[in-house]
Amino acid sequence: MKTKIKDLPYLLFLLVMPVLGLIYKILNNNPREAVILSTNVDDKIPFLPVFILPYIIWYAFILGYLVYFWYKDTRVYFKTLTMIVIGELVCFVIYFFFQTTVPRPNLVGDGMLIDLVGMIYSHDQPYNAFPSIHVLTTFAIILGNINIRNKHIIHSVFVPVMGSLIIISTLFVKQHYILDMFASMFLTSFIYGIVFELFEINVTEKSKTAYVKD
Repeated sequence: MKTKIKDLPYLLFLLVMPVLGLIYKILNNNPREAVILSTNVDDKIPFLPVFILPYIIWYAFILGYLVYFWYKDTRVYFKTLTMIVIGELVCFVIYFFFQTTVPRPNLVGDGMLIDLVGMIYSHDQPYNAFPSIHVLTTFAIILGNINIRNKHIIHSVFVPVMGSLIIISTLFVKQHYILDMFASMFLTSFIYGIVFELFEINVTEKSKTAYVKD
């Protein structure tokens, strides 16, 4: 534990997340015509308000597991955070030159779930859809978690299950389309191959946690 206290300053790199969030907000508008990437499959996907729960859990999921990665293996933490930063920067470039939009359903009825959907809709304009940052960051955590060794079985099961629910929630709450989801997963996989296989990050790691071999 003493070693992790020494590594505590590494958590300051998480401050890049609100900076990325600010850039997202700046681009989350429609000063020009936005494209709709709907497919026949998207038309068949129903609007299910219950999926707003995993959609919102995403916020704690990403931050919580980045801290967990820091605790278990500092290199996996840095590499996963690097994946997220590179991925979001690529998304921002795409948003600037190729803005897309997702028309939202009219919210009818009342109740907690509908209220939560309305809250998300009011705080996030229907742009910056392709690729999906929600999916990109979630898939980055799923891939990063694979590289954490000696983890509890709970994390081995919870991360892919909750991650999958978060990813498909973007479709059921009508925040994204199928193409947004697959584009994000492809982009994340490509960056993963570069960051985890080719990019070496040297940090002082004296703890007894497992070592990820590149």
